[in-house]
Amino acid sequence: MNIYFSDYFRVSTDDLDEYGAFNVSLINDLPVFIDPFLLFSSDKDKYESLHQEIIKYITFLREMSDKGVISKGLVKHWFLFPEVKQNWLGYSKVGNGGLGLGPKFAAALNDNLSTIFNDFGAEQITQSSHLEKLCLIKEGVGKDSISDFTTNLIKGYICEYTQEFAKKYIDSSRCKNVSVKHASFDYNTRRWNAKTYTLPYIDGDFVLLTPKDILTKDDAWINKHDIIGDFDAIAESIPNIELRAQINDYLLRQIPDRASQREINEAISRTLRKFPALIDHYIRFKEDHKEDAVALSEQKIKETEIVFIRQVTNLVETLRDQKSFYSQKGDTFDEAYNRIMFLKQVIENNDGYRLFYVKGEPVKRESDLQLIFRLTWYASDDDVNSEVNNGRGPVDYKISRGSKDSTLVEFKLASNSKLKQNLAKQVEVYKAANQTKKSIKVILYFTDSEFEKTQKALKELELKQSNELILIDARATNKPSGSNAK
Repeated sequence: MNIYFSDYFRVSTDDLDEYGAFNVSLINDLPVFIDPFLLFSSDKDKYESLHQEIIKYITFLREMSDKGVISKGLVKHWFLFPEVKQNWLGYSKVGNGGLGLGPKFAAALNDNLSTIFNDFGAEQITQSSHLEKLCLIKEGVGKDSISDFTTNLIKGYICEYTQEFAKKYIDSSRCKNVSVKHASFDYNTRRWNAKTYTLPYIDGDFVLLTPKDILTKDDAWINKHDIIGDFDAIAESIPNIELRAQINDYLLRQIPDRASQREINEAISRTLRKFPALIDHYIRFKEDHKEDAVALSEQKIKETEIVFIRQVTNLVETLRDQKSFYSQKGDTFDEAYNRIMFLKQVIENNDGYRLFYVKGEPVKRESDLQLIFRLTWYASDDDVNSEVNNGRGPVDYKISRGSKDSTLVEFKLASNSKLKQNLAKQVEVYKAANQTKKSIKVILYFTDSEFEKTQKALKELELKQSNELILIDARATNKPSGSNAK
């Protein structure tokens, strides 16, 4: 069973744990990312040095911007970076290919060098500078962009970190000397330089390990959701009474009568841009609670390891023990259907429901179910792809064997507020758009009320469970060992 780094390179998971490295899947990205705040909050000298290097580079960019318009060629060299796909982290549904940092991110960073970053490296309110400022006020710049930029700026360290582990624990036949682009920046020549490292190598590319203590999941510690949600408290924390009054007056004038929550959030965003001191006070609050950031990220990574490594490993081993699972042959519909039915059996009858529980509580994310399904295809020769948005909406997976045999697979949680609407329209639209008559809809439910809601929707739509519509019972309450779910 080759799914994870430890499988492919024949290393002990204990050695990886002791080294502090995250055991990535080499089948698909796992949904964690580097949070630059964890470099700042760490008591490790090396991490503090890396955080200072990030500040130094942004300061350099600001100085270049202050001197005049930066040419297109230098914008490309200084601002545009590919995703570091070799670390196998992120949110790709299939494989490890991402979009990287394109012109939109470059424009956002360049535009803000003279505004929110005008005091970068010389802040008066916060303890340090933070790249994450950019995602607080700029639409379209999220955790993935910040993480990709951070990963590129510390790529040399990630390579050294991986090289050290590889030389100690991995057979030399499984490693290769590779030249890695953008490994270090020379401030004298103002150029990114390549450097050669000895790294784990498989399927024509190298693989990078990442320390677990700089990884998190879901949201970075400094994030837009928090600053908007806590706006009132942040505004009240400003000691200058006059400034507080100006902020409140400006915000109230931005909010229309009978405003929706979206309109309120947009008004708050405009206020943040108008009064950037608010951002600094929010960041200072986050800095003052950096121990919480470390503890929360550690918890999230442990939970990710439980669900996507330990429990998926148990699931795949259970499936592999059923001799016909990975040796079955048929068209893509048969293979997808049989795979889903095996998953259904394991989840409903073999404690597989535990896969979706952490500390006794269900983790209700469609993306988790999709990724788990993808990981079970590791032994298949079929082409398993996530469909791009064709103008009518993206489908979760398209299983293909040549141009004449394809099957669409769509996963939904019963708790999804648009489940009935999706059942009524989505799959038929997908089949028409993708010119295939074969599709399977899978619905996962965790509670009695979710089951009843689903049954009601099916009855109203005159639908029944079939080979094309499968319900999976992930309730813990009706399983013999449900009280022990972990």
